[in-house]
Amino acid sequence: MKISADAALIVIDVQQGFDASDYWGPRNNPAADDNIALILEAWKAADRPIVIVHHDSDESEGSNSPLAPSNPGNALKPYVAAANPSLVIAKSVNSAFYGTPDLHAWLQERKIGQLFIVGIQTNMCCETTARMAGNLGYDVFFVADAMHTFDLKSDKGDTMTAAELARTTSINLSGGGFATVVDTHEVVA
Repeated sequence: MKISADAALIVIDVQQGFDASDYWGPRNNPAADDNIALILEAWKAADRPIVIVHHDSDESEGSNSPLAPSNPGNALKPYVAAANPSLVIAKSVNSAFYGTPDLHAWLQERKIGQLFIVGIQTNMCCETTARMAGNLGYDVFFVADAMHTFDLKSDKGDTMTAAELARTTSINLSGGGFATVVDTHEVVA
């Protein structure tokens, strides 16, 4: 894997509210924060662009969401807040490409074609952003061990564990041609 000099790191929704296990339920990958921090440090040391994305739950998600702007959980985790990003995007949907300011326009203006995605949740905002990026023609690297998710129950009562969802997401993205799935060691090496 060759990392472009101007490759952008997209850090998605690494917010304090995701630590509320009583709200979200069981999660996978307890090493996610450490891995995200390692990649952030490597990106800063290489002076590559960092994009921080944060989710602002809207009223349809309920004001009790830990990610509602009025709740303290909306804040970025301290190690991400200290990252000195090139761009900060606020969004209220799954894709970072539907946030403010416009991610795609920002990347195009800077002729950035390679993206590395880390963050929370693997199968929600990270996967949606990776799929859109792939469809838009970016060279996408999905750093699967630098993200995590939570068990998920369908409206019919079926449940998948966080580990099953993460594995399925990686297979969907790599097998579907949206992204190359990598791990932290490959990125920081």
